[in-house]
Amino acid sequence: MIEDLIAKKVDVIAVAPNDAAALTPVLKKAKDQGIKVMDWDTPADPSVVELSVHQIDDEVYGRHMVDLLVQAMGTDRGKVAIVTGGLSAQNLNTWIDWSKKQIAEKYPNLQIIGDKIGTDEKQQVAYQKTLDLLKANPDLNGILAYSTVAPLGAAQAIQEKGLQDKVSLVGVALPKDSKPFLEDGSLDTATLWDPVKLGYLTVTLAKDLAEGKKPTDGQEVANVGKIEVKEDGKTVIMGPPSDFTKENAGNYDF
Repeated sequence: MIEDLIAKKVDVIAVAPNDAAALTPVLKKAKDQGIKVMDWDTPADPSVVELSVHQIDDEVYGRHMVDLLVQAMGTDRGKVAIVTGGLSAQNLNTWIDWSKKQIAEKYPNLQIIGDKIGTDEKQQVAYQKTLDLLKANPDLNGILAYSTVAPLGAAQAIQEKGLQDKVSLVGVALPKDSKPFLEDGSLDTATLWDPVKLGYLTVTLAKDLAEGKKPTDGQEVANVGKIEVKEDGKTVIMGPPSDFTKENAGNYDF
């Protein structure tokens, strides 16, 4: 697909790669041919992009997820597991790294069980692997789930086993998808951002980039609000995360 875009001599290519390294050669080719390259949602190789659009600040988000889980558990002691989407997705791995730092620095009595569990961005895989996780670890207290389908599959497993009062779950998920699980307690909190705003921001900045304009810190973007631009001049943060609970999930249309 990217080769086709290069052949069409488009002005800008914006990518959200599952595997950043795999796209580097073709993105470099695009850049060498004068096409502006940017990423959004998931970072690509920094050496080939002129702009990197992030939904949230990675450190803030990763640490925030742990705080939410501790709040849901009602204790800062216990055993937790990490369920993710694609094992090579850079944004997911960055959030996980910051979550681990938050645990090490603020919650030393939380024990992470095993390695992160990949689910190939499939809800059914997340469901089955969470069932396996629960069976192998009957003393598990909490799960952190990264990617928008991993929390749903994990919640299905918790729901099926009737473990809503025993295993707490916090994950990256859309409020509409999360609502039934939030309402029955199999998912304690979903945390994300507004994907519509992310779309507006990406297209707006792509248009500006094509016109030779770079974003500035504190810039007001239509339908988005004020954005943050890091010191490198190319990392853009849309804003803080939004948390969805059984009380407010019904207020959103995504």
